Amino acid sequence: MRGYHRFYEEYGYVLDILPRPTRRVPRPAQLAGRAVELIGDKYFTLLEAVLKRDVSVSIGERIFLGRSPESKVAFVVGRLSYYELTGPAQAELPDVIERIITANEERFVEFFNKSQPVSPRMHALELIPGIGKKYMFTILRERSVRPFESFKDIKSRTGIPDPVKLIAKRVLEELMEERPKYRLFVKG
Repeated sequence: MRGYHRFYEEYGYVLDILPRPTRRVPRPAQLAGRAVELIGDKYFTLLEAVLKRDVSVSIGERIFLGRSPESKVAFVVGRLSYYELTGPAQAELPDVIERIITANEERFVEFFNKSQPVSPRMHALELIPGIGKKYMFTILRERSVRPFESFKDIKSRTGIPDPVKLIAKRVLEELMEERPKYRLFVKG
């Protein structure tokens, strides 16, 4: 397919640990270990994976998803929608999203520095819950004077209460929508 690009996650955070995969897996794979539900830390992809035998993981742990002897994952079963996640995984998701955003502060501060309009009447900044026209114009004015350097800098210069929580809300909205009109952070 022309123009089609698949996004692969290198690392993911464990959201829930299951006794076995929820989907059908090839026969020999059934002999592998327990399954986990994960969120990728680059594209926020929700995944189900099967662990290698006799490895242990904990909820919230960041694990390598590639093929290597050090990897705790035998293979990735496939993508999940938000609504396919277990209740405990859905409950864990907001905190893990905030951890990912905080750990990748530079990438998300860059969004505040470089975001553009998505239509003649709407700016990408306005898609962040809690950012209306007033905050958007403040952000645009401040970034034209000097680029933002951190979440703390954004907070002090614009008055936005907590940029991490606002971005996390947007990520969660994108994960919960079947086909969001605009994707800022979650790759489809």
